[in-house]
Amino acid sequence: MSTGQHTLPDLPYPYDGLEPYISRQIMELHHKKHHQTYVNALNAAEQAYAKTTTPKERIALQAALKFNGGGHINHSLFWRNLAPSASEKKGNGGALRDGPLKSAIYENWGSLDAFKKEFNTTTAGIQGSGWGWLGYNPATRKLEIVTTANQDPLLTHVPIIGVDIWEHAFYLQYLNVKADYLKAIWQVINFEEAETRYAEATGAHKL
Repeated sequence: MSTGQHTLPDLPYPYDGLEPYISRQIMELHHKKHHQTYVNALNAAEQAYAKTTTPKERIALQAALKFNGGGHINHSLFWRNLAPSASEKKGNGGALRDGPLKSAIYENWGSLDAFKKEFNTTTAGIQGSGWGWLGYNPATRKLEIVTTANQDPLLTHVPIIGVDIWEHAFYLQYLNVKADYLKAIWQVINFEEAETRYAEATGAHKL
């Protein structure tokens, strides 16, 4: 296993591509500073782990591996999870087209608006920092809204859509009003990416 080889992924759009819903300033800090820090710390933790000789040393590194590894995994998903807004005529962000994902959302929640409302309420209820997820549960074969704390990656479900609720994701633009950020982010959610993840999770791409 190679260690310490993780790199910061490029964004699939310009830093100002998600405006006016997420500012260029937030995106630059979030990507260049916060995500880069997780990558650097994960590489350092893996390199340190490779040099350990005792169980105690390995256990001591678990927290760093989980936190920074989760931060890298979650943010790598998050960037692809977003797209320039269709409402601003910049891209496909916010547009949920007819297909298996839309059908599953309507089957579970009745409408896209009802889904967004429950997702935002659940995610806004996170105490402190964390992530809100639309995940596919392989056991129930259903979409479910779940949350994870801090930078914990989603392990119980296949992530379809993830929303970062850490303050660094929104504070410079939305201050302490999480609800406004959560309402705005749906204008830049990349439902095409979510559709692809859903198809892979359900095996629809094999049909």
